[in-house]
Amino acid sequence: MRALVLGATGFIGGHIARTAYEAGFEVHGLRRRPGAVGAVGDVPITWHDGDLTNGDGLKAALEGCEVLFHAAGYYAYRERNIQRAVQQAAEQIRVVLEAARQAGVRRMIYTSSLTTIGFPPAGSSRLADERDWYVPGSVKNAYFESKLIMEYEVLRAVLEGLPALILCPAAVFGPGDLKPTTGRLLLDLARRRFPVSVDVPTNIVDVRDVALAHVRGVTQGNPGERYIIGGHNMKLNDALRRAAEIIGVRPPAWVLDVHLADRLMRLGRVIRLPVPELTFALGYFQSLNSEKGQRTFGFTPRPFEETVQDTINWFRDHGYL
Repeated sequence: MRALVLGATGFIGGHIARTAYEAGFEVHGLRRRPGAVGAVGDVPITWHDGDLTNGDGLKAALEGCEVLFHAAGYYAYRERNIQRAVQQAAEQIRVVLEAARQAGVRRMIYTSSLTTIGFPPAGSSRLADERDWYVPGSVKNAYFESKLIMEYEVLRAVLEGLPALILCPAAVFGPGDLKPTTGRLLLDLARRRFPVSVDVPTNIVDVRDVALAHVRGVTQGNPGERYIIGGHNMKLNDALRRAAEIIGVRPPAWVLDVHLADRLMRLGRVIRLPVPELTFALGYFQSLNSEKGQRTFGFTPRPFEETVQDTINWFRDHGYL
């Protein structure tokens, strides 16, 4: 079975490409930079050069593909203009969806984000799950709003006949984080540059479990549904303390509550410090019920300690530490 992976040079997409190949797929990848191979240079991928912004190369890359893994959604990490981010995100995903429809793919797996998961109903004792939607404007953050509009567009395409699933990974860690993204937390911890932590809940999952869920989504799961791909519910400060023990460094010396951390971040913006936009959404972090995804795709989250150790080993082997 032939599959195209969008985002194969990236963190999650690279692991999807590797896992798909190991599962017997003929793997193709689309890349913006000619010659780029990400962390999967050892995997026999057929590369195509192209750009999702205008669809260049996408049609040719999809030719003969039965499966499309889309792990290259628009990323508004530092964008502050919400309207512009939402427009760009919608335009890009429509290009991909139309190309998938024209190619007649039999299954599309779209990688979304935990930020599209909203809070459970007020007064409810349950954890947030796939029934809960982020309410537009709740965070006033370009990343949140753009990820939501892309899920809406995918669901619209499903209603028009495209067999697509939506997977919402939690906070993803693991080896192969080239840029790095979430792995920056572990790198800074290992470099002793993480003196302060925040008392905020989240859900942490290994990138290899995320990739496995994507590949199993080709034959499992229902089009039009979304699935949280999560692992372990933990407080961020507890996760960093456990990670510090594994790495062999001291944990952060101070732990801030989320409200104080939010005020400090806003002060940092006032004095023009380079504060990432997502830090202003700390109050939106939460534990998640990821049982549906684990049950549907048949995986048991690997231990958090294994994820940390393998990530640090990868960073050391590749000269980050």
